[in-house]
Amino acid sequence: MDETQSQDFAAQRARMVAEIDAMYAETRSETGLASMSAPVRKALGKVERHRLVPASQIGAAYRNHPLPIGSGQTISQPYIVALSTDLMNLQGGEAVLDVGTGSGYQAAVVAEIAARVYSIEIIDSLAKEAKKRLEELGYGNIEIRTGDGYKGWPEKAPFDAIVVTAAAPKVPQALLDQLKPGGRLVIPVGGDGETQYLKVIAKRADGGYDEKRVLPVRFVPLVPGK
Repeated sequence: MDETQSQDFAAQRARMVAEIDAMYAETRSETGLASMSAPVRKALGKVERHRLVPASQIGAAYRNHPLPIGSGQTISQPYIVALSTDLMNLQGGEAVLDVGTGSGYQAAVVAEIAARVYSIEIIDSLAKEAKKRLEELGYGNIEIRTGDGYKGWPEKAPFDAIVVTAAAPKVPQALLDQLKPGGRLVIPVGGDGETQYLKVIAKRADGGYDEKRVLPVRFVPLVPGK
């Protein structure tokens, strides 16, 4: 990539971040967030999304909408990636579980803030491609495996936060069990034919949960393992 291309992608990222900031202001009454946090804004301004999408989608990499990545899957809208990251309320130093690796973009954004990201993808070809691209980008704090997101990653639990990038008909109990007290789970919930809602579930010190419905969303379904 020459310097002109690099500068062009940086300008596209800056425009994308400005557009997402405008969406935060528009959805403030639903999300409770008027703007992106500084760490999330910095992450979105740095992560090279054009290197985490198929070659056919590079020209659209910084448009604020989902993109197809093959195998019937999509990369989430950047606004939703930003919002999901902000809703986890990361301070730095956390271990985060990312369910539904896809292209690896959500994992990369989280990895700019958290200490460690463990990412699960049920489609092996996507997991391998994301691993390759993230390694090329220098993300040594992301670990990816092929597996069933409904079951989480018990060997690496408990997690300070969990983010899910596909919709489940109900919140998987395994993910709740693998969340640390004080931690947050951000997940789209809704079955076939139902309106999906992005939810934030906070685990209390007594083991109970506080749940908040944030806003309606549209995600591909979270596919269970066989």
